[in-house]
Amino acid sequence: MKRVTSWTSLDAAARGASVAMGNFDGIHLGHQSVIDQARGRGAPLGVITFEPHPREFFAARAGKTLPPFRLMSPESRANRLAKLGIDVLYELPFNETLADMTAEAFAREVLAEGLGVTHVAVGGDFRFGKGREGDAAMLVELGRTYGFEVTIAPLLHVEGVEASSTAIRAALAEGRPEDAAKMLGHLHRIDGAVLHGDKRGRDLGYPTANMSVAGLHLPKLGVYAVKFDVLTGPHQGNYLGAASLGVRPMFGENTPNLETFIFDFKGDLYGEHVSVALVEYLRPEMKFDSLAALVAQMDADCAKAREILAE
Repeated sequence: MKRVTSWTSLDAAARGASVAMGNFDGIHLGHQSVIDQARGRGAPLGVITFEPHPREFFAARAGKTLPPFRLMSPESRANRLAKLGIDVLYELPFNETLADMTAEAFAREVLAEGLGVTHVAVGGDFRFGKGREGDAAMLVELGRTYGFEVTIAPLLHVEGVEASSTAIRAALAEGRPEDAAKMLGHLHRIDGAVLHGDKRGRDLGYPTANMSVAGLHLPKLGVYAVKFDVLTGPHQGNYLGAASLGVRPMFGENTPNLETFIFDFKGDLYGEHVSVALVEYLRPEMKFDSLAALVAQMDADCAKAREILAE
């Protein structure tokens, strides 16, 4: 998959795509339906998205700090899109120029002249242009003017709930990864590098792979049954485990992180890129009276996780 970070001076291979356009945070079933509208149109399949997320840009311009809300990092999003068969990913810089561009100027300068798109697919709630002046219907009219087709994908509902990043965040925050997975079409994953930690788990007989969750929307803190994929290094493969997401209350208040005990695994994963899929929420974080009580609970957590994952 080719990644492009500008709409100017592109080579021929990066122009003329049939694209899906949006923020695509999580790449849920609704996003996938938009992408499918752009697929199979006799042109390279592309996705137009924006970095940083417009919400982050506008908050920073207003001098505000938002709590982390993203479901996936840009790298995770790119990896997921590559798996969906995307040929070209346009990660357009969302800056002052783009934020203050009118809807008409965006269609002309970015879509038509810059990227030379042949077709654009968007969701029914898509907005664009300065002050969110443009909607999907306006994009259809602008496409006629500037020579590209536009398809509007209807909003998708799963079990009566609109598949949206907002609904997925709510499900995760409430400890319902199964419901999030129904809207995503896949298990919610946290990707990143394995970092050095305090190594307390090793001393307790439960060595863990530690990962940062900085910048991401936090699912409900607690212990999960997980699937654990090692993406790089000599231990590449698919494993199972139990993971603790939280601040480690037994050892004082700490920055939230994700610590995974991988079942039946021995090896060094420091610096390797891994992906942790949340399967089922087991229990909230707890502070125990002793390390022995903590280890006993970890024994029970792992037994429960093995039982769930065996199903």
